Amino acid sequence: MMGMNPRQMKKLMRQMGIKMEEMDGVKEVVIRLENKEIVLKDPVITIITAQGEKSYQIVPGSEEVRAIVNISEEDIKLVMEQTGVDYETARKALIEADGDLAEAILKITEG
Repeated sequence: MMGMNPRQMKKLMRQMGIKMEEMDGVKEVVIRLENKEIVLKDPVITIITAQGEKSYQIVPGSEEVRAIVNISEEDIKLVMEQTGVDYETARKALIEADGDLAEAILKITEG
């Protein structure tokens, strides 16, 4: 199949009941795992339909891996009480400190 031109390839795939189409306008694809997110930026996505089943082929322009930090409401309230800051400031400090209460409080109080 290496020497086959694209037109012949499409015809053969159509005869086999395989349909391919490219998805337009996609800015990013996010894959969420238990403790991190993989963000695929500016991907080229091809939808392949064969025998009624859809498959997605994703080729990213770039990739970014982000850690997911679970911050509880109790932790945010504790940081607010200890430092006198608003909700968003306390939440942001906890995220930057990867959920570590002491580090978040120190970050705020030390400026």
